[in-house]
Amino acid sequence: MRLGVRWTLHGDGRTPAPGAVVRPDERLSWPRTVGLGAQHVVAMFGASFVSPILMGLDPNLAIMMSGIATVIFLLATKGRVPSYLGCSLSFVGVAAAIRATGGTSATVTGAVFVVGVVLFFVGLAVQRFGARIIHAAMPPIVTGAVVMLIGFNLAPVTASTYWPQDQWTALLVMAFTGLAVVCLRGFWSRIAIFLGLLFGYGISWLLDRVFGKIHSVHGGAEAVDHWRLDLSGVGKADWIGLPAFHAPSFEWSAILVALPVVIALIAENAGHVKAVGEMTGTNLDDKLGTAIAADGAGSMLSTAVGGPPNTTYSENIGVMAATRVYSTAAYWAAAGFALLFGVCPKFGAVVAAIPGGVLGGITVILYGMIGLLGAQIWINAKVDLRNPLNLVPAAAGIIIGIGNVTLKFTDNFQLSGIALGTVVVITGYHVLRALAPAHLKEQEPLLDSGTSSYEGERKERG
Repeated sequence: MRLGVRWTLHGDGRTPAPGAVVRPDERLSWPRTVGLGAQHVVAMFGASFVSPILMGLDPNLAIMMSGIATVIFLLATKGRVPSYLGCSLSFVGVAAAIRATGGTSATVTGAVFVVGVVLFFVGLAVQRFGARIIHAAMPPIVTGAVVMLIGFNLAPVTASTYWPQDQWTALLVMAFTGLAVVCLRGFWSRIAIFLGLLFGYGISWLLDRVFGKIHSVHGGAEAVDHWRLDLSGVGKADWIGLPAFHAPSFEWSAILVALPVVIALIAENAGHVKAVGEMTGTNLDDKLGTAIAADGAGSMLSTAVGGPPNTTYSENIGVMAATRVYSTAAYWAAAGFALLFGVCPKFGAVVAAIPGGVLGGITVILYGMIGLLGAQIWINAKVDLRNPLNLVPAAAGIIIGIGNVTLKFTDNFQLSGIALGTVVVITGYHVLRALAPAHLKEQEPLLDSGTSSYEGERKERG
């Protein structure tokens, strides 16, 4: 069986000719391929180690499992879909909601494990029946609304947990990160969040030297005097060692909170496969179901040992677009680097030392960006919000998600926030569509433009 682990040398292996691309089954010389792999690690690094921290999980384990998940993905797609699977930001709000009700890290990973199972079976269904089933159940108005409420549901986490720890550091980090996102170009703009964290480390160290300790809430319910940046744990950490593993724990209340994120993951995978197909000029529709299933399998394996879930990373699409090198050999190199980082506890100690104020400044932008991706889905699909069939379910679901509205069924079972908002958007849209007059429900395309064009090409060839 061909597993996509053999590559032909592109040209002389040095520099592609002007306008040429290095295809997934090609590679440059191994030193250049390893260098490209390192660049992919840097591109995914910022979000991939911020996400587990915000979820309360081990960043060393997250980085290591992202490498393993990437290997699974590359083998499953037989090297046709170049991609890196990093820690998904979509679950940050879910983790916060679960922990707010007394959930532990095991509860978080148990809930997300179930999401991975569902995603895996969705991938198998797409592989069997085609991409149309995705958009039939979740048209752009639904997908955009769910992504939006997932992001904006996080606002209280920043406002009540991170920002109050050091408001002035948070403000400076927010300003720096915003400038980096807007003013930097190319690759540097894609790691703006990572640069914001580095700036936060530096400014926290400087403020400690100039003003001394700060008096604020830190690791407890009461305000205490503490250093903004405490690196004492770094010196005690070993250079080599395995990360901390733990088994998942399953609770229905937590699972119901996490399940809506399946929609965001499906949208992310579909968008990634579409983008790679367009960049390489290759029809990858037949790999969409496999890609989704592989993502689910990687997330299941990661969460089974206590790590976070994974998803295809748009940051790495940017690296491919900039370099025009789509070789999957570079992703194998990136996965190798991730495994090495994962077995370095000292790296984890540095990450764990990130000051709360720094996270406050980062998350103000980051959480908002996650939410506004939902609006981008609406814009790309040209969703008409003047149509009440679109407006009503989206408006109700988003407010429920942001406001963390609760619907109590029994003393032991309730739906709230993300879970309830998603249920309202999906069921509300389809019920209203069934009852709405004909002039409000003009047929929407079941596929995005990229996939539709592929279908058109198939018909023409047929």
